[in-house]
Amino acid sequence: MVFHFHLAQNDSERNYLGIDIKGARFWRGAKTALESGLNNVGFLRTQIELISSCFAVNEVDEIWITFPDPQIKYKRTKHRLTNPEFLNNYKKVLKPEGIIHLKTDSEFLFGYTLGIMENQGEILYSHHNIYNNSNAPQVAIAIQTFYEQQFLDQGKAITYMQFKL
Repeated sequence: MVFHFHLAQNDSERNYLGIDIKGARFWRGAKTALESGLNNVGFLRTQIELISSCFAVNEVDEIWITFPDPQIKYKRTKHRLTNPEFLNNYKKVLKPEGIIHLKTDSEFLFGYTLGIMENQGEILYSHHNIYNNSNAPQVAIAIQTFYEQQFLDQGKAITYMQFKL
């Protein structure tokens, strides 16, 4: 929620919607948005599997997937937010030129998504350590979540990818 709050703060002409199933995560974001007077931030409590029921076809400009659970175990593959089923749902609601951003500390999820994207779409940018790359998109490095800062303090690489479906 922190990430989309900062995006909204820097771009008042666009609306930003945080989606999660856990309502407790919304509390902090909603409180901060109210205190800051932001009126372009919203929250939707739902399962991401239902995204195509929540938005019209071609309604969404961008999707940000920030630090999701990588679901490393094979039997959890269907729960990875970049598996082909999720990507198909995202494609339904994204505009034709819509972009998906994946930012994670999981080399596993990053590699998995790169492999999926070979057959699913077009990778616009990809790097396994964006803070050690002078060509990293500013939007990817300008905002750091609390956990992201902790990962960086531990010397973990932060991966980032931009792609179209």
